[in-house]
Amino acid sequence: MGHGMNFNKHESAKVLSWQTRRYALDLSRPLVMGIVNVTPDSFSDGGQHASAAQAIAHCQRLLEEGADILDIGGESSRPGSQGLSSEEEWARIAPVLEEALKLNVPVSVDTCKTDVMARALDQGADIINDIQALRADGALSLLQAHPTAGVCLMHMRGVSSTMQSLCDYDDVVSDVAGFLQERATCAMAAGIAANRIVLDPGYGFAKTTPQNLELLARQSELLPLGFPILVGWSRKRSLGDVTGRAVDQRLAASLTAAVLALNQGAKILRVHDVAASVDAVKVWCAVGTRSLESSLG
Repeated sequence: MGHGMNFNKHESAKVLSWQTRRYALDLSRPLVMGIVNVTPDSFSDGGQHASAAQAIAHCQRLLEEGADILDIGGESSRPGSQGLSSEEEWARIAPVLEEALKLNVPVSVDTCKTDVMARALDQGADIINDIQALRADGALSLLQAHPTAGVCLMHMRGVSSTMQSLCDYDDVVSDVAGFLQERATCAMAAGIAANRIVLDPGYGFAKTTPQNLELLARQSELLPLGFPILVGWSRKRSLGDVTGRAVDQRLAASLTAAVLALNQGAKILRVHDVAASVDAVKVWCAVGTRSLESSLG
């Protein structure tokens, strides 16, 4: 086991930055991506930032709390949610994206629709965060045509309305790894440079609570794929299953899962609670630096 862990640390050390449109992001320390849901129906904060003005104020608040990246989404992907037209999704996102791009921070757009991606990239978005891993028609060629935009490829099965019926895996970790490897390979074959790609194991998407927990325990097995790992554990249903807590009472559980993900090699945390997550990362980094110093000295 110890040998495997050294191997994984060595593998993950190869990628120390993420190329996005305006910024090459330094991954020598973990980054915190703040969630900006411009939706009436997201599972955790639906309706809280549904107006453009509320969402823009939320962007500014997350930056004050220490967010490294803002992730703007206009469509809920919670289990069972129904789809939204591209026009409706873009109408929610556009005014928030326009203002967020003035805040001197990398801005990600969370969408799986090619036409929404195209509009976001034309407006200047730095990153496309796609729960469908660029499987929509034209998505790969669109990202190839924007040669510096970052992309996050996530594992899921089906669509939001069906995914929780698609949880039958031979081995959840190797199946997730295989899928992510295949999507990264397709992206690179389409001309998307490796340094633009990060991978997300898709906690909570087409996975049961035991599968999510197993994936977290073995997340370092994804590191040999050679790409930075982004994780989203914040307020997820599995944490409610474990703790019995309602969605607005899952901060401690979310931070615990985030730190465990960092221990397993995650480089980017996608979170609702930015200030608390930034504090957790600071402590994690301080302990890591100390243990490194003691092993050297």
